[in-house]
This record gives sequence, structure tokens and C-alpha cells, in this order.
Amino acid sequence: MNQGVNQGVSQASVQAQVRADVIYVYSFDASPDQVKLDSGMGQKLKTMAAGGSAASEQAQTAREAREQVSDEIVRKLQLMGLHAVRADGPVPADSNALIVEGGFQKIDEGTRRRRLLVGLGAGKSEVRASVQIMYKPANGSPVLLRSFSADADSGHMPGVAETAGVGAAAGHLAESAAADSGLHGMSEAKRDSISADAARLGDSIAKQVAAAISANGWMPVGQAG
Repeated sequence: MNQGVNQGVSQASVQAQVRADVIYVYSFDASPDQVKLDSGMGQKLKTMAAGGSAASEQAQTAREAREQVSDEIVRKLQLMGLHAVRADGPVPADSNALIVEGGFQKIDEGTRRRRLLVGLGAGKSEVRASVQIMYKPANGSPVLLRSFSADADSGHMPGVAETAGVGAAAGHLAESAAADSGLHGMSEAKRDSISADAARLGDSIAKQVAAAISANGWMPVGQAG
């Protein structure tokens, strides 16, 4: 059972003379048209029953992904003992600060039905973002420390077709699915959403931020893990 988090990293080594006192994390850019909604009929019926539209659901999913990623980055950095905060406006001119910002490249809900029934990564959900980490000295201009791309997905949890066993082999997949889908579905619902992917992405980005800080000698290497 793997939950994918992949990174491609490029780094500009910049040794700042003064350590950053605070880490400002901005909400990542995201637009509704980047969101690929679950194409399953069940999800479509759910949207219709709620009186919504695909456009409104895309907008809501984009907003939630932005908030989830930024909140998770801040939470994980704070757990490392670092002074990290969400930011909405300009960085104070007199601050020695790190700035974390970026933009989503992909927000894909996948197809939950395929994840549940097939597994092996079929229908997986996925989020991907480009990220920039910059250092801004007090009364100075930001300098790029590191830029990279990162993505997270719902992984490769086995589907009902894989776990149905003898019942499926005897041609009774529906009966086996009925027996298995309850616990399987509850487990899947907790980990296959865009929100869960965004949390994993935020965790991955926080580790990269800590690594950039460590590379500049501002925190012990072991603390960046």
C-alpha cells in the first residue's frame, strides 16, 4: 500500500549571512479549470442531488486544496520547532524571512469507483504543484533558495477485485464485493480524497523547506527529516 509523493528538485545554493527569523507560507495559486472532477456516475448524481454544478464544485475543490496544502506546510514546520505562519499580504520590510509560494499544476479527483473496485492505482486521485522557496533579508530583495515540483496521490491500495478471493473466482464478485466494500470503502474514503492528497503534498513540501533551511546551516540536518 503506497501513497505516492514524488519530487523533482532544482536548487540554487544561496548562503545568506543572517538566518531567517520567520517562514511565510502563501496560498498556492489554483484555478477551477485546473480541477478534474471525479467522472464516476455516483459522484455526478451526488452533485446533482446537492443542487450544485460542475463549475461550483471545481471552484470549491480548488479552494480547499489551496487551504489544505498551506495549512499542512505551516503545521509540519511548526512541529519541527520552526516559526512558520500563513501569509496573505506583503512580507514586512524589516524581516529576515523565508517565503514559500507556488502554484498547482494538477488537481485530479480520479475515479473513486475504480479505486474501490480495481485498485492497483486505477482511478487514483493526484495533486501536483511547483514550489519556490526564497530568502528575503531585512530591507532587501528576495533571493531564490530552491525551486522544485512535488506531487502526491492516493496510492495503490488493493481494490475489491483483488481482495474478493474465492467468491470472485467462483463468479460471485458482487457477493464478495458486498462483504468487502463496507470496511474497504470506509478505509478508502479516509485516504483517497483531494484533501488527503493535499495534506500529503503539504508534508512533502515542508520537508523540502526544512532541507533548504538545513543546507544554509539554520537548523540541524536531523531536524529536517
